[in-house]
Amino acid sequence: MIDAVDINCDMGEAFGRWRVGDTDDTTLMGLISSANIAAGFHAGDPNLMDQTVRLATEHGVGIGAHPGYNDLQGFGRRKIAGTAMELVNDMVYQVGALREFARRHGARLQHVKPHGALYMEMAVNAELSQIFVQYMRTVEPNAYIFCMGGSATYRVAKEAGQPVVREFYADRDYDDTGSIVFTRDAGRPDPAAIARKVVRACREGKVRTVTGSDVDIAFESICFHSDTLGALDIVRQMREALNANGIRIAPISEIARH
Repeated sequence: MIDAVDINCDMGEAFGRWRVGDTDDTTLMGLISSANIAAGFHAGDPNLMDQTVRLATEHGVGIGAHPGYNDLQGFGRRKIAGTAMELVNDMVYQVGALREFARRHGARLQHVKPHGALYMEMAVNAELSQIFVQYMRTVEPNAYIFCMGGSATYRVAKEAGQPVVREFYADRDYDDTGSIVFTRDAGRPDPAAIARKVVRACREGKVRTVTGSDVDIAFESICFHSDTLGALDIVRQMREALNANGIRIAPISEIARH
C-alpha cells in the first residue's frame, strides 16, 4: 500500500484569451502538489507561464515543464512527424523557457512531463526517449521525468540514472497492457468513481481495464487533467478519499526525501 502520493495536474493550458476546461487554475493550484505547466507549443504563452509559475510558487507546488508538439490548433494531441533530434530540440526550447520563469520566481524545476501525443510517442520510441534523457542528464540531472511505468521513457531513464516518476491516470482509462487509452474527449467522468479507482490503486496496486480485467499498476504520482470537465470535483473527492484512507499528499520531491 502507498502511504504518500503526489497529485499532478496539467496547468497553464490556455493561450491569450483562449481557455479550455471549466475550472480556473487558481482554484486547482491549492489542491495539487505538482504542476505540469504548458510551455508554449501546445498551449501557454509567456505571460501565462509567468503567472502560473508564480501561482505554483505561492502554493508550494512543485514546478514542472510540460513540453508538447508544436500544435496549438490541435492542443498537442496530434502526432507530428520529425526526427528524434528535432522533437527533442523542441522540448529543449520549451523546458528552457519554463525553467527561466521558475528561476525568476526563486524556484527550481522539479520535473519535466511531455504532453499528449508526444508523451505517448516517447512511451514507445526508445530513440526519442534516449536523446531526451541524455539532454536531462546534461542540464537537469536531479529533475524528475514523469511517465508511464511500462514505457520506453521509464526504462531509459532508470538505466541512465535519471530520477523518474511513474504516473497513475485518474481520469483516463487503461487497456490490458497497463497503458492509458488515449482520447481527445474524456467527457464528464464521475468524480466518486474516480476517487474509488484511485484509492484501490493506492491500496491494492490494481486498476480495472476497459475490457473488465484487472492489471497491476505501480506509481508515485496521480495525474488528472485541468481540461477534464468537472476537474474541481474530481480533485476534491480524490483528496477526501485519500485522506480518509491515511494516504498523505505531497510534492514528489518531498516524498523522495522520506
